[in-house]
Amino acid sequence: MADIFRAHGPAYLAEHALPPHVADVLRAVIACRTSALGGHVWKCDHCGAKIPVYNSCLDRHCPTCQFPRQQRWISDRMERLLPDRHFHVVFTLPAQLRALCMVNPAVVLDLLFKTASSTLKTLGQQRLGGLLGVTAVLHTWGGQMQ
Repeated sequence: MADIFRAHGPAYLAEHALPPHVADVLRAVIACRTSALGGHVWKCDHCGAKIPVYNSCLDRHCPTCQFPRQQRWISDRMERLLPDRHFHVVFTLPAQLRALCMVNPAVVLDLLFKTASSTLKTLGQQRLGGLLGVTAVLHTWGGQMQ
């Protein structure tokens, strides 16, 4: 992605008015791991070969910088998994309740988590004959970033 941004980003920036925070991210990704951000030289102790290593932008939107972090996060989650089947389940707050959630998020989200948990526990007991463990995460953006 950085190569695409480097090839086309400057022309795109010149022709389009992007919000400042978006333009900053684009420029950061373009500069990431290039001489623009400085760097240092690694020297092999055995053969003396020198390799330039450029600094990263560390922007939270940069796929190059965040890939190692993402891999560590996935690895950490994998270590915590029990050697058993598991399922990814999504509960979505209906669009009609979003305005109510904006007015009183603590009450609405508490009800959402309690209802989702209760539903899963009931299904686990009735359909699987066991007690389920649940990890719940609140995602606040949809596919349209709302």
